[in-house]
Amino acid sequence: MASNVETLIRSAVVKGIGKIADFNRKRLPRPTDAHPFLTGIHKPMEEEVTLEALRVDGEIPVGLTGRYLRNGPNPAIAPDPASYHWFTGVGMVHGVRIADGKADWYRNRWVRGSEACAALGEEVPPGPRIERNDAPNTNVVGLDGRTFAIVEAGGKPVELGYELDTIAHNPFDGTLVGAYTAHPHHDPFTDETHAITYRGDEPNRVWHVVLDSQAHVVREEAIAVSDGPSIHDCAITENHVLVFDLPVTFSMKMLLAGYPFPYAWNKAHPARVGLLPRGGSGDSIAWVPVDPCYVFHPANAHEAADGKVIVDVVAHETMFAESKRGPDSHKSRMERWTIDAAAGTTTRTVIHDHAQEFPRYDERLTTRPYRYIYSVAIPDGESLEWALADTRLFRHDLERGETAVHDFGPGRHPGEFVFVPRSESGAEDDGWLIGLVVNMNDETTDLVILDADDFTGSPQAVVHLPHRVPPGFHGNWVAD
Repeated sequence: MASNVETLIRSAVVKGIGKIADFNRKRLPRPTDAHPFLTGIHKPMEEEVTLEALRVDGEIPVGLTGRYLRNGPNPAIAPDPASYHWFTGVGMVHGVRIADGKADWYRNRWVRGSEACAALGEEVPPGPRIERNDAPNTNVVGLDGRTFAIVEAGGKPVELGYELDTIAHNPFDGTLVGAYTAHPHHDPFTDETHAITYRGDEPNRVWHVVLDSQAHVVREEAIAVSDGPSIHDCAITENHVLVFDLPVTFSMKMLLAGYPFPYAWNKAHPARVGLLPRGGSGDSIAWVPVDPCYVFHPANAHEAADGKVIVDVVAHETMFAESKRGPDSHKSRMERWTIDAAAGTTTRTVIHDHAQEFPRYDERLTTRPYRYIYSVAIPDGESLEWALADTRLFRHDLERGETAVHDFGPGRHPGEFVFVPRSESGAEDDGWLIGLVVNMNDETTDLVILDADDFTGSPQAVVHLPHRVPPGFHGNWVAD
């Protein structure tokens, strides 16, 4: 833990750098094209909406009682296109409440940080905040009966009410000292929730953070790194946490130039995966090299009988190598990584070679062998910056080595779909897949419920929203 003197020095340096960045931000070159993450399908919503008694085609399963929630960037004040980065827009949470076979309501609400409160003329809710990262925009999760909007890179969790109003900036009832993540992973066998977290002003450390069943922090273990890597997600096995230390790192040059998301591809940074014992000290981590690439999101991970660690990931050849406005991978694919700590090797095997993202699976099987991955197709090599303009959802059958496709049709673009089991003890495909599909033919949106065991068939139910919900990042089904 840093001393008071170290904290004061760091604070003064950060403020000084921030002033230089603010000055240079106004001098950035003017764009000559429409910003891809402020226009078209990504054009932000300009108001909060409440809709009730939503129109439904088909039959909503009576076993579903709760809310589908999704978070994403949505500026509350029109940003400067010269400096706006998709990852820095303030969070807006969208929700659909389902019960008794009906869709009761839809709501979208800005996460109340400084920007949204300034736009709406409201007081900022109480609780500790990190300026410029106080409206988490990446994920929304249910923890111990409560709802939290979360983000990486130092931002604190924000607690939301059932109807998505902001209650407080709440670092898990004061138990979180440092940073959090956008991707915590719950172990259903131990009832712990694990994360790897980082902060932009701490280039030489990341942390393993563990929550107990009451969503209180019981572990914040520092791990030594270099260059300030951007570690978006992690994975867990029965005995290990996987740390993806890959060649996207903090760039002081970009920060001083005025870019608000100062991370870039760094070919000089060694690519490696760390295997940290779940209860071990930071210096007990085993680092295993991997060929250079970048991973936002793994699917599941588990340990093989021979002690090797197996993890399935979406691997990008590069990331943030050119664009200053958003992700810019030319190629991604679904891969299986077999990590042999004893031999010091990582073997990469292609599961499916089309570009894709947002892999999800049956989270009852976290840390255990599993069969199915569900992911969203994205255009393959067509655009430097993500257009999110594909129309397909993939289901990878790891047992048979096959990929099934659900195509929503022309102009209909799915986001991340989450698997919801019908029961605690049902088969791995005995459940539903739920997600938002934007229809750019008429700029409306559907909440689609698919039968997971009839993946290519027609949806079981479609809940209609009369407006376009901009593609965001991550969501979850939060059962009542």
